[in-house]
Amino acid sequence: MTFAATILTLYPEMFPGPLGHSIAGRAKDEGKWSLETLQIRDFATDKHHTVDDTPAGGGAGMVMKADVLGAAVDEALMRQPDAPVLAMSPRGKPLTQARVRQLSTGPGVTILCGRFEGFDERIFEARPVEEVSIGDYILSGGEIGALALLDACIRLLPGVMGAASSGDEESFEQRLLEYPHYTRPKEWEGRTIPEVLRSGDHAKIEAWRKAMAENITRSRRPDLWERYTGAPDQSPSGAQREKLKDE
Repeated sequence: MTFAATILTLYPEMFPGPLGHSIAGRAKDEGKWSLETLQIRDFATDKHHTVDDTPAGGGAGMVMKADVLGAAVDEALMRQPDAPVLAMSPRGKPLTQARVRQLSTGPGVTILCGRFEGFDERIFEARPVEEVSIGDYILSGGEIGALALLDACIRLLPGVMGAASSGDEESFEQRLLEYPHYTRPKEWEGRTIPEVLRSGDHAKIEAWRKAMAENITRSRRPDLWERYTGAPDQSPSGAQREKLKDE
């Protein structure tokens, strides 16, 4: 089954973009996934193909119109009724590796890319559209987020990465950040590959990698560490990390 991606956008020329290269590009050429773009402006009914208007109640910027968005989403649902419809939005639920893996096992995905100040809220009330965020920052539009989401899904499709286990130990797959990697030369600028990785002792190597992943996760992402351990992080002295007063 081919993973089918439908993109609703004002800038269809941005696709496939980087997804037309490397492993994603090869997978597309091999028919492992497909891409279709729908120009949102084509669903506007006035002579100027207007897709936005001033915000109700006043304020800066423009808002994408519900009637135009609704018609575009309806067309996408007609073409892919079983694919979830995701809207790239900074207020959406954060995208996780678990959600990506779930999406990659389905028939595909429809992605709605916003511009301006965002979407008329009624699109989320009237259509099955799920808001998704790729991070706590603002982009000029949803297209970059859509590319990131698709790349994350495509690499998990059967046969795309080669060996089925290629991604099993990557960051987030085991609820931890990934352990450090090394390769030849053995010594570079006075820095050597850790001895354990050259020992040939697979049990010791596995234990070292797990310990390193845990240390990196605890120091860099205490939020992930808490979910991994099921308890609030502890400082080296054993004192519980203080909660922020506004939590």
